[in-house]
Amino acid sequence: MKPADNKHDDINAGHDRRDDMRSVFARHRGWLLLTTVLLFTTMLAGVGLLGLSGGFLTGAALAGALGMGATFNFFSPSAGIRGLTMMRIVSRYFEKLVGHDATLRIARDLRVWFFRRALPLAPARLGSSRTGELLARLISDISDVDGAVVRAVGPLLALVGIASAAVLAAALIYWPAAVWLAVLALLVGLGVPVLAVRRGEAGEALRVQHRASLRTLAYEGLEGVADLTALHARDAWAQRVEASAGQLAVADRRRRQRLINGNVLHSMLSGLGLVGMLWLALSAFEAGKVEAPLAAGLIFLTVALLEVAAGSSLAWQALQSARVAAGRLQQIVDQSPAVLDPVQPQAVPSAPAVLSFENVVFAWPGETRKLLDGVDLQLAAGERIAIRGDSGCGKTTLSALMLRLWDPEQGAIRYGGVDLRQFAQEDWYRQIAWLPQGAPVFAGSIAENLRLGDPQATDEAMWSVLEQVRLQQWAQQQGGLSAWVGENGATMSAGQARRLALARALLRNAPLMVLDEPTEGLDVDTAHALLTDLAAALGERSLLMISHGELPEGVVQREYRLHRGQLLQG
Repeated sequence: MKPADNKHDDINAGHDRRDDMRSVFARHRGWLLLTTVLLFTTMLAGVGLLGLSGGFLTGAALAGALGMGATFNFFSPSAGIRGLTMMRIVSRYFEKLVGHDATLRIARDLRVWFFRRALPLAPARLGSSRTGELLARLISDISDVDGAVVRAVGPLLALVGIASAAVLAAALIYWPAAVWLAVLALLVGLGVPVLAVRRGEAGEALRVQHRASLRTLAYEGLEGVADLTALHARDAWAQRVEASAGQLAVADRRRRQRLINGNVLHSMLSGLGLVGMLWLALSAFEAGKVEAPLAAGLIFLTVALLEVAAGSSLAWQALQSARVAAGRLQQIVDQSPAVLDPVQPQAVPSAPAVLSFENVVFAWPGETRKLLDGVDLQLAAGERIAIRGDSGCGKTTLSALMLRLWDPEQGAIRYGGVDLRQFAQEDWYRQIAWLPQGAPVFAGSIAENLRLGDPQATDEAMWSVLEQVRLQQWAQQQGGLSAWVGENGATMSAGQARRLALARALLRNAPLMVLDEPTEGLDVDTAHALLTDLAAALGERSLLMISHGELPEGVVQREYRLHRGQLLQG
């Protein structure tokens, strides 16, 4: 590896460290901290309310039974109860408000972060991942991660604070009760959840895998429903979906069973803890060490702490799910891009220049067969050439190298005498208008699809390119540029969708145009007419066309044939 490549790796590694998942949460740390404080306040108010109410009711009952009404302090405890009640209501409301707001903001930023980090990996690194799998990570995994602080970390931190406050309050009343309460808090707040989720990470990973598999099958089934119907394979596909759903259901049941086991253990320990605290409180009262209202307060304080700790297993499980999901997201974005920007990129020549392939060699990773083996080619400014060959011979690979989706193993591709690897990718992409095989038509209007080629395009410019690809009359019949074309061009024929994608490429003001099978899906007469119009519409732009079919006279100036990795003229 060249020293320059090492610098590239260091720069990208540094970029990844600054743009990691933690940075997304760090941007919202103020709201997350406020959510945790509000959650702690809500729990503290609830625990204090139950403890104070228990002591107050016990004192009032004893005062009434013993005729001690004149010496019983009624106003202070009742004022405290009203204050704690109001504090709990207000903090609960704002905790939900702020927590939901923070979660939604994090979910938004996590999706943007994941898309931003994954985009440079397409198509080279993401080509091995199924679309449904990527969607599962973008939707389900991020959903597990975005609420990690609000659903898991925040409640667990608040529980630690509540347990500490409860133990401190108990210590002020009777220190043996504080020791017992501390032991009980460790058992139900830490011991039970750890046992409940013990060895659950592998099961959680399997559950996430089953969920992703189900989403993938459902997505691919909906996308390919026409083919499945034509091949009479819908029932078989439905059975695969049902089997995947069954596997997910089993994993969900195991997950719920772990929670149920934790709840059972929590209930058993809670019962023993209450009995122990009852014995301590009664013994202390009998020995005259604690007054009756305070002894009752210790018991109710224990009840409140046990109630708060009941959700700790769920919080630990949410944390476990978030860890697994975060690992799956990092597994995608931590891949190294197939191509990297230089440390100090050179400016792309402002004037149209010569594009040259110089002894280019390329084979797909893991394969020994060379798709391109010493290819030499020159495309002068304003020149139009075509490359033909059998399927799988490497024609599309040639265009992928020109687009810098991959870099050559040997040789170089130069523009204006400068290796493409010396340009910033963003700067180089501005020089190219590309029409790939299977170019997508996006759900939206005709104008929205066209403006992907040029966001600033005027209506006049869009009508002009529609006329060049013979779609003007169709667009007028549909209702104009604002007409909806549907998901994947559902309202269009295959030929119309192809021509709309070509119009989008023509609209892009770039000196180089790369067309991969531009007439695919068109009849011969329409294809020839389209290519003839295309030659006139190109103007001074250079054209590299990949095509299987015969081309009309005058469309290109030179033709090549790619055979066994070699580029042959004619």
